[in-house]
Amino acid sequence: MNSSVSPVAITLFFVVIAATLAITYFAAKRSHTASDLYAAGGRIKPWQNGWAIAGDLLSAATFLGGIGMFFYAGYDSLLYAFPAMVGFIIMLGFIAGPMRRLGKFTFADAAAARLSPVPIRIIAALSALAVTFMYLIAQMLGAGGLIQILFGIPYTIAVVIVGVLMVIYVAFGGMLATTWVQFTKAILLVAGAAVLSFLALAETSFSLNELYARTAAAHEMGLALMQPGGLGLTTLESISLSLAIGLGIPGMPHILMRFFTVSNPVAARRSIVISMAVVGVTFFFVYMVLGPAGALFVTDNPAAMTENGTVQGGNNMVALHMARILGGEALFGIIAAVAFATILAVVAGLTVAAASALSHDLFANVFARGKISERQETLVFRGSCLLVGLIGIGLGIAFEGQNILFLTGLLYSIAASACFPVLVMSMFWRRLTTIGAVTGGSVGLAMSVGLIVIGPSVWVQVLGNAEPIIPLSQPAIISLPAAFISMIVVSLLT
Repeated sequence: MNSSVSPVAITLFFVVIAATLAITYFAAKRSHTASDLYAAGGRIKPWQNGWAIAGDLLSAATFLGGIGMFFYAGYDSLLYAFPAMVGFIIMLGFIAGPMRRLGKFTFADAAAARLSPVPIRIIAALSALAVTFMYLIAQMLGAGGLIQILFGIPYTIAVVIVGVLMVIYVAFGGMLATTWVQFTKAILLVAGAAVLSFLALAETSFSLNELYARTAAAHEMGLALMQPGGLGLTTLESISLSLAIGLGIPGMPHILMRFFTVSNPVAARRSIVISMAVVGVTFFFVYMVLGPAGALFVTDNPAAMTENGTVQGGNNMVALHMARILGGEALFGIIAAVAFATILAVVAGLTVAAASALSHDLFANVFARGKISERQETLVFRGSCLLVGLIGIGLGIAFEGQNILFLTGLLYSIAASACFPVLVMSMFWRRLTTIGAVTGGSVGLAMSVGLIVIGPSVWVQVLGNAEPIIPLSQPAIISLPAAFISMIVVSLLT
């Protein structure tokens, strides 16, 4: 695939960029204060925020990575869907309301509400940065592959283009621009997934049974594609992955920030209900229809496969090949534009969270100890956006070739181990001490990141070593209990 055969896709690609820059321009005219940049001034309606939260979670990892993972791992890709809904239930019941009451702009605001703020902000900010940078890698990978397939330009240049765009959106438009980009992208993604699902089902008599039977017959894995075991995870690793996603989503800093964009705790809970509905419908399309359909229509299709039997552009591009096969150039262009809008929206949300951790939590409240003017803080926020963009570009280049949904599973481990315990215990356990919270957060962060680095994901696949130091690919089952236990023990002792 290249630009010479995709004029529709290229046209829509530039339409998406123009539309998002227009949103940023109008948002920038209304984003002057720190509250505007961090939380859109608390003026977002619950239904808008609900779609934006869904937009945060329905990333390139879900759409491109989910369909791509089903192509080579089959049924096991559902391990990324069901625990996510558990995470939403936890947010609805325990997190959204208290977060909105306690906090101001960031996850660290709520965590530090009744503890010594400086040490809590440091560990909370470091945890937030670890999660957001890991998530940025996944989005950069999707963006690089997508632009590569559209224009035929080198992957590195594609990643740089996305990095520049994300800095522009957030530095000038702040959370208001991010919200509207996410809101628009979520609607486009659900509509695109619905159209693609309709066309796939139309080819199989609108019967899921026929779709699954034909997929099993066409794919080299056969019936094994529709059964557990495709990812090769042990039972322990499967449990660990489920824990990471179910408890990681309520600890994602860029999602927690969304509760501050509405006016009160009731509105925060309503936002979650709406986002649950949107995400649930999209998960059905992606994992129950489009995943099997991608395996059916892309397998052995010369327009989508290389001579070596691999997918052109990698497994993350199965969705785009399927769109071209089922709907021609027009649908390919639409789905490519939707996928790119998805990436832009999510990287914007992540950049807000990372830049806020640097400017609000670390600079304004730790280094400056609150003695900073609002103008200075907004300038630091915009400078932080530039730094985040540069780091995101570097990480996206370093992790080239990884499956983006798999990387998302790893970042959920960090969120579940480092962010979730500190947030939950600070809100609900009155005997928690500052040193206990810092210890637990530090243990969760160090263990989750450390175990990922010395495990197969980084030690072998990124650093090129022959064998991992530990064989466990999903560390949450170790790092999450360790964070809670250390937090409780140290708090009781102090």
